[in-house]
Amino acid sequence: MPSVVLVLPKSGYRNDDFLAAAKRLGVDVIAASDVCHQLADIWEGAPVALRFRDAQAAADELARGVRESKPLAVVGVDDLTALVAALAAARLRLPHNPAEAVAAARSKALSRARLRQAGVPVPRFEVVPRELSGTDLDALLQRAPYPSVVKPLVLSGSRGVIRADDAGGLRSAFLRVAALLRSPDVAQRRDPDLERVLIEEFVPGPEVALEGLLMRGHLHVLALFDKPDPLDGPYFEESLYVTPSRQPAPLQDAIAREVSRGCAALGLVEGPVHAELRLSPDGPRILEIAARSIGGLCGRALRFGVGVTLEELILRHALGRGGEPPPRENRSAGVLMLPIRERGVLQEVRGVDEARRVPLIEDVVITAHLREEIVPLPEGASYLGFAFARGDTPEEVEAALRAAGARIEAVVTPKLPVA
Repeated sequence: MPSVVLVLPKSGYRNDDFLAAAKRLGVDVIAASDVCHQLADIWEGAPVALRFRDAQAAADELARGVRESKPLAVVGVDDLTALVAALAAARLRLPHNPAEAVAAARSKALSRARLRQAGVPVPRFEVVPRELSGTDLDALLQRAPYPSVVKPLVLSGSRGVIRADDAGGLRSAFLRVAALLRSPDVAQRRDPDLERVLIEEFVPGPEVALEGLLMRGHLHVLALFDKPDPLDGPYFEESLYVTPSRQPAPLQDAIAREVSRGCAALGLVEGPVHAELRLSPDGPRILEIAARSIGGLCGRALRFGVGVTLEELILRHALGRGGEPPPRENRSAGVLMLPIRERGVLQEVRGVDEARRVPLIEDVVITAHLREEIVPLPEGASYLGFAFARGDTPEEVEAALRAAGARIEAVVTPKLPVA
């Protein structure tokens, strides 16, 4: 039976969805993870133990561990595992994106530089050291564009992203992001990009997200999501994704062209891509192109052909099965990422059953764990959960998701300091 290597992070939202997709496709899975005991109960066989802190070393270990099994593909499910997968696939001589392209995509500094060099419009930006002297910080505050956005170079999901409208706000935001990058859970990644911070101009306009699949350098647009809520700061907590987009067709075509140009500039040629763009008065502006599919559980909002999931589509492509991807289903669909509003220990989530009874809501999944601390953005890195809806129009889907979200309440208590 053919096999595929799935590189699954210990905190991955989508591990189960990829494992289930592989099972539906009838392929053996060789699981590789940084916390293997969690996977042993889900899939037969001993997973390959990796340490993701060093992508090169992890890829070497993975290639050695699976070479005799002769897998047909190596697939990562997030930014870091996508890089490990690309490096391992190169060692195994399997189809893959160039590892340097995947690395560039996950670094905001490299991606901005490559896009700009290729003539793809990006926000005006500057990369500065995380640790600045008082004099250097003052100079930065004087030359920065306002409003500005402060961003870590490698974190995702809007973590650590803060808008600043003036010099005082930029000072506060910069110091806050620097503190986040020094925090133990972030610093343990040992990534050189954690030593630097991105400062860029704020681009006004609504945001959209494009989900695509690259086949020999050609971009197939799988879905274009509108983000109906304005993302103007000071933090950039994403909530609603609704597809199909309600933007005019010529603008949607322009979005696809920019993403295709961006993929070429980065050197991405195969597999899933997830792009975030601002629709500025001067046209679409790329904020991010990731060499992976959409994060969290948001992929569950998408179906293709006759009930094909996004994860199945990705694995089919990786395994070389079939030609062009089937179109997305005709119905409108959307996902609400349930935000964490207050820091503390989660005691209870109320209103979930009521939210599930809202017409057009298909499911509500709470992913946060009871009796564990939850943290809101910009320091936090997770959601309370996800709600999914399908309907005849994007407007109906959006209304259903808002109604469901209004019914859900997280009950938290403050975390007591350690004595």
